Amino acid sequence: VANEGGKHWTVNEVRALIRIWSDKNIQQQLEGTVRNKRIFEQVAARLQKFGIDRDWKQCRTKYKNLKHEYKSVKSAQDSGSTSKSMKFFNELDAILGHCTMEQASKSDNYESERPPEWTEAKSEKDSIG
Repeated sequence: VANEGGKHWTVNEVRALIRIWSDKNIQQQLEGTVRNKRIFEQVAARLQKFGIDRDWKQCRTKYKNLKHEYKSVKSAQDSGSTSKSMKFFNELDAILGHCTMEQASKSDNYESERPPEWTEAKSEKDSIG
């Protein structure tokens, strides 16, 4: 049994936590705040509906640990290492992967959202001039 956090999280408990965490509403609330006790109280209440008895502190601790582990695996992968991995990486990547990538690629996305004829027309003009 883990010390401070009570009993270890089972795979199903972690899956349920990730499922709740993947809720866009929860994500937006978590992104916008540091004082998040109220949000994790909601998360704990939703876990109860799945029959999982965790308090908000346990949920927050697990969330922080998963996020930390994800980030360390992600940065290892980005630097070319494949030795690091974790159990719920793909699920977390679906949630967290977009956060960091979205900000980095906002300018790229702008280009791809334009109708193709805009970029073509622009290049024709350039070649005329």
